[in-house]
Amino acid sequence: MSTPTLRRILYVEDDADIREIVSMSLEMLGKFQVAACDSCADALSLVDEFSPDLLLLDVMMPDVDGPATLLALRERAGAESVPAIFITAKVEAGDMARYRKMGVLDVIVKPFDAMLLSSQVELIWLGSRSNSNDNSG
Repeated sequence: MSTPTLRRILYVEDDADIREIVSMSLEMLGKFQVAACDSCADALSLVDEFSPDLLLLDVMMPDVDGPATLLALRERAGAESVPAIFITAKVEAGDMARYRKMGVLDVIVKPFDAMLLSSQVELIWLGSRSNSNDNSG
C-alpha cells in the first residue's frame, strides 16, 4: 500500500509573524500548498474548499484554542479524519497525553528551526502513515 502524499496544509496561528515564517518555510522549503489563517472561524471557512491533507494548529490562541479548533474541524464532513499536528511553546506531560487522546500525530515545540520545519512536518506525516499501514492488516 503506497503512502499518500502530503501536499496541502491548513495552518492556524494567531501570531502574524509566526504565521508568515511557518507559511514561508512550508511553501518554499517543503513545496507544500499552505492555507494560513488566524482563528477557528477562518479555519472552518477554509477547510471545505481547501481540502487539507494535514492540519497544523497553534495550541494557545485567544477566543478558541487549538484543541477546541481541532474538535470544531473534526465536526466538518470531510475533515473528521484529517491528521493534525499541534505547534506550541507550552508542552507538559499531561498536555501530551490529552493531545494523543485527541488523535494528534505529534507536537512541534516553539521555538522551532524554520529551516527544518518542513522536514519535521514531513517526517511526522510519514511516520504516521507507515504506522497506519502497519496496523492495516
